[in-house]
Amino acid sequence: MEEERGILLPVYFVADESLSMEANIGELNDGIASLRDALEREPLAASKVRLSITGFSGSVETRMEMADIREMTRTPTLVTRPTGTSYDSAFRDLLDRIPSDQKKLRAQGYRIHRPVVFFLTDGQPTDGPGWESLVWRLRDPEILKAYPTIIAFGIGAADAATISKIATKPEFALLAVPGVDMGRVIAEFIRVFVQSVVKSGSALSAGGSTIVVPQPDPSVLRVAADVIPDLDE
Repeated sequence: MEEERGILLPVYFVADESLSMEANIGELNDGIASLRDALEREPLAASKVRLSITGFSGSVETRMEMADIREMTRTPTLVTRPTGTSYDSAFRDLLDRIPSDQKKLRAQGYRIHRPVVFFLTDGQPTDGPGWESLVWRLRDPEILKAYPTIIAFGIGAADAATISKIATKPEFALLAVPGVDMGRVIAEFIRVFVQSVVKSGSALSAGGSTIVVPQPDPSVLRVAADVIPDLDE
């Protein structure tokens, strides 16, 4: 029997590549590079993390299959595409991708921590409401035994109620504060994303089991539930 090689944290970065993201896609690509640099400075954390990067518009494109970020030979590149904003394709892909990745990692002798998904969008879905049932399937342990923690970020025209339906906890649904420069918003998203991955990897290397999500700057990103109207009023 192959000796167990330790426990890994699978991380999925799922980014909106619709045409409306064109002005910000370069900063997101810089953020991916900064994550690589941060993990290179934290070798114990890096050893516990495996990263997958996908982009969605009308369909999903794999920008990086799940990999050890320390072995990256090039930085993956997100690219905008004028084909809609299909939440359906993004979540359907995760339902297939997560168990497939887990099977591969287990075959290599690893144990798997519950994965974490960072989902970023700047608009409303252009497909029908069926995507909501896919999110519930992702979060159902009867369907996906190692169901993911989902941290959802809404910028631009994203809607608070929609982002709240995606995140696994209310505090994991974050929305850009209106009027804030989009460059600041992207920079704060990248900070939260990078610190969360690094600190979660460090916690895992120290024997912990909790996903660490740093508090965002409330002047830039706020909890989406705080801006959803109270229907009882």
